[in-house]
Amino acid sequence: MEVIRPVISRVVKPIGNTIGRGGSTDLSPTSPLWYGYELDEANSSPDVTRIAGTGHMAYHASLPVQSLMKGCVINDSGAVQYYLKSDDWSKKADGSASVLDGTDGQVMVEIPKFYHKIENPSSGVYRHKISLYPISGFTEIPKFYVSPSETQIQRSTSKLASVRSLAADYRGCDNNAALDAAVNTCLGKPATSISLTNYRTYARNRGSKWNVLPYRHVMLLYDLFIIEYATLNSQKAVSGVLTVDGYKQGGLGNGVTTADGTEWSNFCGYNPFITCGASDGLANGSGEVSVIKTDFGGSGINRTFIVPRYRGIENLFGHVWKWNDGASIYHQTVAEGGLHKFYTCDDPANFADGTAVNYDYRSDLPVSGWLKDITHDAKGIIIPKTIGANSVTNFCDYYYTPDDAGGYWVALLRGGSAYGGAGAGFVYLNAGTAASDAGAHIGARLCYLP
Repeated sequence: MEVIRPVISRVVKPIGNTIGRGGSTDLSPTSPLWYGYELDEANSSPDVTRIAGTGHMAYHASLPVQSLMKGCVINDSGAVQYYLKSDDWSKKADGSASVLDGTDGQVMVEIPKFYHKIENPSSGVYRHKISLYPISGFTEIPKFYVSPSETQIQRSTSKLASVRSLAADYRGCDNNAALDAAVNTCLGKPATSISLTNYRTYARNRGSKWNVLPYRHVMLLYDLFIIEYATLNSQKAVSGVLTVDGYKQGGLGNGVTTADGTEWSNFCGYNPFITCGASDGLANGSGEVSVIKTDFGGSGINRTFIVPRYRGIENLFGHVWKWNDGASIYHQTVAEGGLHKFYTCDDPANFADGTAVNYDYRSDLPVSGWLKDITHDAKGIIIPKTIGANSVTNFCDYYYTPDDAGGYWVALLRGGSAYGGAGAGFVYLNAGTAASDAGAHIGARLCYLP
């Protein structure tokens, strides 16, 4: 049995500074129409400084880009069948009943087209800017769609799916039918125990523009979060209180990261245990809900878990690790140099495993540790650069790369699992798992790139 409780809110102190900066004179006349944040590597605080074009600090209250993120149902061709009511996904935007079981299409969150720029005005200082308008020097980020939950599979068609269904055809986890009537049922849960290679195939079974969420796009979502909350710490406590300037503060909370590993193993063998859409009561909103899992700690011992949601998207970190496509790492042998080479691919048609063909080299990755500094890639791809932080400084997330003889390729896991604890978060990265591997605690998220 699973019981979902209302949103939990916490009050925290205001975060970040809120100073305005003028637009550069070399930009177009629309250059002030941007907002973003400034990160100074000399400052170990995870909180960043809000910045905006001249006269537009109010964008941090209205959030023009983020406020256009919204739930919808789309068909396999990517056409929006209807948008969902902003505060009630059981209804369409027009107030009539929605159908989210796959009959009308896939339940997705639309991220609007926007424009993005990263600047490095001085040593160790980086500015991330976004705008709804095409400003000179900014890169267009085309509209894309992300599943609000970790991905299911329609078993009869071998297609990745984003639906709200307890039907056997969408049975999650490892598809164990014997548990259908048990408290640890796989019904309604995301699918796991699938390799990235197979996840990619199952996504493309729905159409050529369907993908496992690429690493670049989840990092763009992270940038939107940072701009909105002015913090790198995605696990900062949830707050329903605005700053005196009307800006968001806090974060997304611990998420589903507090499970005891032994209890999780005994309960369901490290399979997912949170039902897809557990936080749908928040609709297009952000926050967290509590979910009570019956017998999770043993017979008669219930446990409460907190499911986070950002603008309609739940469990962006925690619960189960998520594969991200379009990123590949080669761990060199000592003879080759012993480096960890990070590659990405811009064209989903060229996503592949264990190769640098059609991939671009980005940088070398550090050894394992708490993420301190990143490479601010112009494409919006956040790449680990140095370690040396902890759970309350800098990015507040852990990063793992294996320390072994090397000589092999791996894919990228992100977000952490249900017992990830303080190390979990948007940029809790694991660069130690081959794309051909699978695990009960490894899932994915569906994405449509028009």
